[in-house]
Amino acid sequence: MAATTESVKADAAEAPLLNQKNIIAGASLYLVFYAWVRWYEGVYGWSAGLDSFAPEFETYWMNFLYIEMVLEVLTASILWGYIWKSRDRKVMSITPREELRRHLTHWTWLMMYGIAIYFGASYFTEQDGTWHQTIVRDTDFTPSHIIEFYLSYPIYIITGGASFLYAKTRLPTYQQGLSLQYLVVVVGPFMILPNVGLNEWGHTFWFMEELFVAPLHYGFVFFGWSALGVLGVINIELGALSKLLKKDLA
Repeated sequence: MAATTESVKADAAEAPLLNQKNIIAGASLYLVFYAWVRWYEGVYGWSAGLDSFAPEFETYWMNFLYIEMVLEVLTASILWGYIWKSRDRKVMSITPREELRRHLTHWTWLMMYGIAIYFGASYFTEQDGTWHQTIVRDTDFTPSHIIEFYLSYPIYIITGGASFLYAKTRLPTYQQGLSLQYLVVVVGPFMILPNVGLNEWGHTFWFMEELFVAPLHYGFVFFGWSALGVLGVINIELGALSKLLKKDLA
């Protein structure tokens, strides 16, 4: 039994601090998935997405909406539930090397959050403005919206929530209370999703396809900029890493 325990400790000590395969796999997952989404939009946006009363709109776009919403709820429940269920209940007693390894894993989560934020709050959001300057909407559930609001936004919300839960459940640095910086960088962009309701209500009463500088869109800008709170999280991380690197990591 003692020999087995020592073997486990030795394996942990020899394991690489940064798992580069996870970074490559995670980034590839987002890039390949969004490349497929963009292909789907390019093919079926024009051929089946211009008339919301057409049968093909229901087939290719409303069904897409229903499926993605179900999958997002399931993904969030399973991923967040797993991170919480498997939390380290003795996190304050982990070795410096293990703590450093977890910090680098946390950075991997932050990188994935950055990729997801880019596609949601930048790429597909800017594309949406172009779409509505070209095609006058006849429904709130346009092909552009189905991808932007109800796919890319929930994906970055799920990723950001997972990053926060990982830090909270596995890193001593985040054990005391709640990090204001982390709340800003996760809750702020999350609030873009409720702001969609205000946006759609406004577009119902005012014809503004697509005037980004209109006050109706200020909420998107304000909450989008809250993603810059990640600089505060990085500041916390640098402080924690600096202390760890001064310790014996054996």
